Amino acid sequence: MRTGIATIPLDTGKCPRWLFERMKRLSRAITLAIVEEFGPEEFLKRLSDPIWFQSLGCVIAFDWNSSGLTTTLMGALKEGIRGLEDELGIYVCGGKGKTSRKTPDEIKMFGLTRGFDFYEKLIYASKITAKVDSCLIQAGFQIYHHNFIFTKDGKFAVVQQGMNTQLQKARRYHWLSLKIKDFTEEPHSGIISDIKLKPLNLVAKESRENKEISVEMVREEPKTFLKDLNLVLESSNSLIKQKRLPGFCEIKLKDVEFHHHPVEREKFDLKRLKKTIEKAHFLKPENFEQLLMTEGVGPKTIRALSLVSEIIYGAKPSFEDPARYSFAHGGKDGTPYFVERETYDKTLNILEKAIEKVEISFKEKEKIKRKLHQFYE
Repeated sequence: MRTGIATIPLDTGKCPRWLFERMKRLSRAITLAIVEEFGPEEFLKRLSDPIWFQSLGCVIAFDWNSSGLTTTLMGALKEGIRGLEDELGIYVCGGKGKTSRKTPDEIKMFGLTRGFDFYEKLIYASKITAKVDSCLIQAGFQIYHHNFIFTKDGKFAVVQQGMNTQLQKARRYHWLSLKIKDFTEEPHSGIISDIKLKPLNLVAKESRENKEISVEMVREEPKTFLKDLNLVLESSNSLIKQKRLPGFCEIKLKDVEFHHHPVEREKFDLKRLKKTIEKAHFLKPENFEQLLMTEGVGPKTIRALSLVSEIIYGAKPSFEDPARYSFAHGGKDGTPYFVERETYDKTLNILEKAIEKVEISFKEKEKIKRKLHQFYE
């Protein structure tokens, strides 16, 4: 289950070297303390919680509400525990930019050198989580950071981030294997954001029929889908007229509710789209996950299928943003929503216990604790 999404201001600055070194030391010490007290599985759970993750970044001394927190914190964590992976039972792969594309190779390296027979499943999980967040929640965020964290028994968490340069925002996605039921439907359990959009949201339950029809269209004759897509793109009326029946009999789709769809002004490369659909048709995907993982299928293919499913067949997808409108557990004044005391206390308890075990001065510990409490005020 994906356990959260956070949308944060885009930061183009660079973390100072002295600060990064400090973050590495604190990351290592806090990770050791948490794993010793609660175990590696609980550490995965904490990383998959966007609020706890944000709190950890706050403790380790980075700007809590910028996109740089994600990339720098995960970089510090990966470097901080280097050489201690087997002792901790935690392995961190991936990173920012080009490093993110090395994730499968890093998973394979750990798998082969440690004798993990499940590493191929983890490689698949890394690839599909990245593809779901790129293709199924289309809010204009391009994935540029991907970290895959796993344990000796094959449990995993994913922390990845996309950027929207137009809005100057970054959105963070969290996944946790322990609760996964379906990679492509309702994978979120906690989502936060400081901005609400109207994305094409194909992970929502409300989009299930839209996805089912997309699979059916791919399995049937590709020419029919391409003709339907051309009809949709060429039409400027709110009621679509089908002209593909014998004798050009016109059918008005009166019962379809039309509204703004982000694909309507999209320019598709129809030759490329035709090639992709024909390839998918040849493979005959049994479900939407298989369709999504077909080579060449990307955001534009998914958008085109969703558009035709909605307008020609009346299967509306969701346009509700799955991101929450908050960074904290809730402010004291109830803005944006009241404090969830149990969650608040658990977050503080785990971090405070870890801070107590870190070998730093009493003065610095108290300073870190104050900063942590200020995060929730």
